[in-house]
Amino acid sequence: MSEHPTILFVDDDPKAGALMQRFSAGAHYACLPFQDPRKALAHFEAHGAAMIITDLRMPGMSGIDLLARVREQDPDVPVVIITGYSSVDSAVEALRLGATDFIKKPFDMEELHLLIEKNLEHTALVRENRALKHQLSQEQRERYGMVGHAESMHRVHRTIEKIADIRCNVIIEGESGTGKELAARAIHFQSQFAERPFITIDCGALTDTLLESELFGHEKGAFTGAVQAKQGLLEVASGGTVFLDEICNISDAMQTKLLRVVQEQQVTRVGGVRPIDIDVRFIVATNRDLDAMVAQGKFRHDLYHRLNVVKIRMPPLRERREDIPLLIQHFVDRFAAQYHRDVAGFDPQSVARLCDYDWPGNIRELSNLVERHVALVEGPLMHLDEELSEGSASGAAAIDADLPSLAELERRYVLKVLAHFDQNREQTAQALGINKSTLWRKLQQWAEAERGAQGEA
Repeated sequence: MSEHPTILFVDDDPKAGALMQRFSAGAHYACLPFQDPRKALAHFEAHGAAMIITDLRMPGMSGIDLLARVREQDPDVPVVIITGYSSVDSAVEALRLGATDFIKKPFDMEELHLLIEKNLEHTALVRENRALKHQLSQEQRERYGMVGHAESMHRVHRTIEKIADIRCNVIIEGESGTGKELAARAIHFQSQFAERPFITIDCGALTDTLLESELFGHEKGAFTGAVQAKQGLLEVASGGTVFLDEICNISDAMQTKLLRVVQEQQVTRVGGVRPIDIDVRFIVATNRDLDAMVAQGKFRHDLYHRLNVVKIRMPPLRERREDIPLLIQHFVDRFAAQYHRDVAGFDPQSVARLCDYDWPGNIRELSNLVERHVALVEGPLMHLDEELSEGSASGAAAIDADLPSLAELERRYVLKVLAHFDQNREQTAQALGINKSTLWRKLQQWAEAERGAQGEA
């Protein structure tokens, strides 16, 4: 198979295809000619292509129809339309529908070659930038603790990527400790507004009076002790994001005041009369069901609908058990670096127990447990030294099929400890509390199993 980019040349004139194939013989791209656009589409759907050049009018399927089908599969692949008609109306319509360019017959082959080079280079840059952005967003998510491969977390990640650069309001729902603030930070810091302020306000920790003063600010003399004017956090956050945690706890009066701010993007300081323009994206979080609160009349429906442009649900840890080993290692690495501990992780039996636990405190509880063990560790391997009293027998039955077996966890951790000691088997065996012959036997068994799996593949 050629390593050169493949271009599909679609024209019902066989002479045009043959000419294009001869012309591209010495180029760094390969040309596949098709007289039937339906066959070209089938090839594209099966194998893809770096670029498509298609005639506009052909029997069976027009170039416009082919363009539309290709765009459904791949929004990036360049599609150049060839037209032999003096009117360019159809070609302009093709551009409107997503064609990259058009060229009129009869065309100069050198001109077409330059057009191909330009489009291939542009597409390579687009895909490279997209891959880089995805890599950066993944690194940013992990930086804020957004670690996980469960499908429920993939949905969260995809939503965050879609809305990061859109100044829409967001509601994040989830139990305590599921990472609602982490998700809010990921949205803000993945956006083009990352350099602007991100301000967090815990609505449940402040009285109405304090919350109003913090959010809206106050003028000098507005109340006893207001010896000078003060900007509110909504003013400070203008251009950025305000994260209102536990929005469900604010009073009816505060809901009314907040509604006006969200609607009008204006704030009036306590004791003031002049509205001040702001530009704030609101992300709010709740551990209660806001839909139910609206239905019960406990939360204003108009405020809810202003905030509920996009809703993200953070899954509890018991619903994403396959992520627990990843999260454990993420926190081990973080706290080992923070506390300057030379530690590889938990032993396999401990990891299995942690995976079987229901985690009522979710990620926050797991993070605290790992931090406590890393802070007190005295060797390269940690052993769970406490009872997980809140765990339930149902946890074991609910474990996802993707969760690694105890044997697989053992293999991973032995290999990690081995890497920790730079493949020194004597030190590894000593740290694991087994003799060298046992370690050697395990390594041999795993190597043979891996060779067998490769042979079957």
